[in-house]
Amino acid sequence: MTATAAPLDPARETRGAARGGLANMAGSVLAGGTGIAVTWIVARALGPEEAGAFFAATAAFVLVGGLAKLGTATGLVYWPARLRATGQDRLLGACLRAGIPPVVVFSLVLAVVMWLAAPWIAQLTAGESPHVIGRHTTGLRVLAVFVPLQALTDVLLTVTRGYRSMRPTVLLDRVLRSGLQLLAVGAAGVAAMWATASLPVFALAWAAPYLPVVVLAAFATRRAYRTGLDPSATTRSERRRVSRDFWVFTAPRAVAAVAQLALQRVDVLLVAALGGLAPAAVYAVGGRFVVLIQFANQGLSQSVQPRLAEALSTGDHAAAKRLYQTATGWLVLVTWPICLLVIAFAPRYLALFGEGYAAGAPVVLVLAAAMLLATGCGMVDMVLAMAGRTSANLGNVLTALVVTIGLDVLLIPRWGALGAAIGLAGAMVVNNLLPLAQVYRSTRLHPFGRGTLLGALLAVACFGFVVVFPAALVVAVPAYAAGVWLLRGPLTLGAFRRKS
Repeated sequence: MTATAAPLDPARETRGAARGGLANMAGSVLAGGTGIAVTWIVARALGPEEAGAFFAATAAFVLVGGLAKLGTATGLVYWPARLRATGQDRLLGACLRAGIPPVVVFSLVLAVVMWLAAPWIAQLTAGESPHVIGRHTTGLRVLAVFVPLQALTDVLLTVTRGYRSMRPTVLLDRVLRSGLQLLAVGAAGVAAMWATASLPVFALAWAAPYLPVVVLAAFATRRAYRTGLDPSATTRSERRRVSRDFWVFTAPRAVAAVAQLALQRVDVLLVAALGGLAPAAVYAVGGRFVVLIQFANQGLSQSVQPRLAEALSTGDHAAAKRLYQTATGWLVLVTWPICLLVIAFAPRYLALFGEGYAAGAPVVLVLAAAMLLATGCGMVDMVLAMAGRTSANLGNVLTALVVTIGLDVLLIPRWGALGAAIGLAGAMVVNNLLPLAQVYRSTRLHPFGRGTLLGALLAVACFGFVVVFPAALVVAVPAYAAGVWLLRGPLTLGAFRRKS
């Protein structure tokens, strides 16, 4: 397809990414915070073994839902952005029809498979705790019912982001769904105080919010599509071409998306299978802050993604470089203090979840160090995909998955949750440095702009001392705020101001 659009306005694109990213990151922080609260409730109410079964069940649910989406989380942003940027808006409907129906059908099939496989999954992950297997099986089957709703929710919200609308994702997924999950799981926790709630009840409470959210997401998608609708007719050959091109691009991402989710979730299942449910609970609790940081990364990435796709599709590498480096600087500015504070206060952080979770301190230290590297590379895998290199992206994720599974199998029997943390850290290194080299070689893009380097130095200068002297926190916070203000120009923070 030939690019016909005019070059993008870098300042305008940066402001758009900033505003969408700020709202999305705020919503992501809220979702991450409610996720930590849900983890706390489950850990306190169910105890280590049943909590471990709950975390294993939700990990399986997320993996199956990720498989059901068939990689469309990338395709349904990349192709609408590309079609608009190249003046082919009239093909947007054909693009959506190519992507959404297969997800609906495949998610229903996988829901049935998960229902039937629930006893086997429960036996595999709770073999050392036979008294939990029955409730674990029921919990898995409860979650299986909601697999199609989860997959369809994510896909519909992806479509709205393809139209550069971040609001539905923020309001429906980050705020509404996570808020309803907290309320429902909290109610289950209160009920558990009188021994009237168990693992299946918590599973239902955690998954039920997908029902109202998927309905609202469908309305939001319809509104976004009709707003940008081009009534021009399309021919059958054009629709076939769009469908073919869509799936040639998306197919590698279908496998890569599942592998990416496996990197985030399979370790919990492996700890449960190889080390037991109690170590799985310790690992899940110890690594919960990683999800918060991933939410922040995802929130910013989802705002940048359509703009980056448009810039690369029109050959505007200067705009793409500006977006990538600026967004990475913002990401470092937000996430590096969190990582350093988690390292400094790991024992106190884990004590919030109960006495049985103190063994997770080494897990926290290993994962926090790995997250410093991962966030310093920015959303590098997304940049690689938006450059059209989905096959390379697939190879990277599969390599990282092999690394994490290999290290997990080798280390979990000996070191338990710490072995899984080392496996995940190794995967993070591979899954960031490999695409970083590929992105630079193919597009000459890299994340290490002035804002990234200044943000990293400022975070280390202010919060590095807190790791050694925790009491220095009272000085570090105001010093960091002052530093951010003084460096607001190089950090491009003016993009967050509303243009007068």
